Amino acid sequence: QVQLVESGGGLVQPGGSLRLSCVLSGSLLRFYTMGWYRQVPGKEREPVAIRDSDGILTFMSESVKGRFAMTRDTAKNSALLQMNSLKSEDTAVYYCNALRIGEGSYWGQGTQVTVSS
Repeated sequence: QVQLVESGGGLVQPGGSLRLSCVLSGSLLRFYTMGWYRQVPGKEREPVAIRDSDGILTFMSESVKGRFAMTRDTAKNSALLQMNSLKSEDTAVYYCNALRIGEGSYWGQGTQVTVSS
C-alpha cells in the first residue's frame, strides 16, 4: 500500500526559506507523477508544482515561479519542495500527491507552512 509522509513545514519569517520533503513507501517513486499542492481554509486545494514519472516538470504555479523548486530523489524515494523568498500568501497546508494511471491517487497528511513576522 502506497503511503506518503510529508515533513519540513513550520513557521518562517517573510523572505525566509523552507524545504518540504515527501517520502513515498510501498512502491517506487519513479512510477508516479508527483505533485505538491496547498490549501488554505475556505479555498480549494491548488497545485503548486508537478513532475511526471520521467521527472519532467509539467506544472509550476505562476505565483511561485522563481521562488520554489521541485525535485525528486529516486534513491531516497522522495519528492522535495524548496521554498525561498517566502511570502505571507504562501501560508497554507502543503500536501504531497502521487498519481499512477490505472492504480490511483494518493495523498499525504499535509504539513503546515506559516509565513509570518
